Parts: sequence; structure tokens; C-alpha cells
Amino acid sequence: MHFGYTILYVEDVPRTIAFYEAAFGLQRRFVHEAGDFGELETGATALAFSSLRLMTELGKNPQRASAHAPSFEIALTTTDVPAAVERAIAAGARLVQAPEEMPWGQTVAYVADINDALVELCTPVLAPPGPAD
Repeated sequence: MHFGYTILYVEDVPRTIAFYEAAFGLQRRFVHEAGDFGELETGATALAFSSLRLMTELGKNPQRASAHAPSFEIALTTTDVPAAVERAIAAGARLVQAPEEMPWGQTVAYVADINDALVELCTPVLAPPGPAD
């Protein structure tokens, strides 16, 4: 089994894809011609978006994201968190938490995307050192 993708439900898929390209530098994999589904390249898996309208038509009861009361977050790693935060804000993201160094050495910040989904911008987590050989 392999983790293929995560799908977030949004009002406007093409607008969301364009935002993620501008805010985080992710590359578009595709947007369906109907505009109700799209994917971005993120490495081993894809970040996908489906329209709230389509999910409702499929009999689901999709909920909108809320950075104030999140039920998930998207985490994107970078070596320069402050610059990533500035880029995201310039593209329309809202600052939720300024960059902060955590006790375990990771730098972490949070922004809300244009759909109010919580996005963590952070340095990679380093594996703890193993036992001495």
C-alpha cells in the first residue's frame, strides 16, 4: 500500500491551485477541464483539491476548512521558513503564527490559505542521533 494523495474540499479549485503555485511554489500536475478537481506535485504524493459542489453532488457533506478550529493541517518543509512565510503572505495567505524555533530545533510557522486551511511551514525534522558505533 502507498499513500497516493490527500484531497481538500474547496470552493474554487482553479483559484486554489493558482494560489498554491504562487504562495508555495508547488507545481500543477493538472486541473480537470470542468474545474472541479486538480492536483499539485509535492514529491512522493500529490496534494489534490475537489470542489465542494462536486462532493455535494456525490452525496457527501463536505465541510469548509477553518484555521481557527482546524481538523487537519498541511505541512510544507523548507530551509527558509521566514522567506516562505513572506512569499505566502504576498500571495494572499494570512499569518496565523510567526516563525518560531521549537525546543527540538525545528523552525515552525503557520499561515491560513485562501480557503482558511491551516498550512504549517517548517524546517525538516532531523532524525535523532543513533547510538554510537
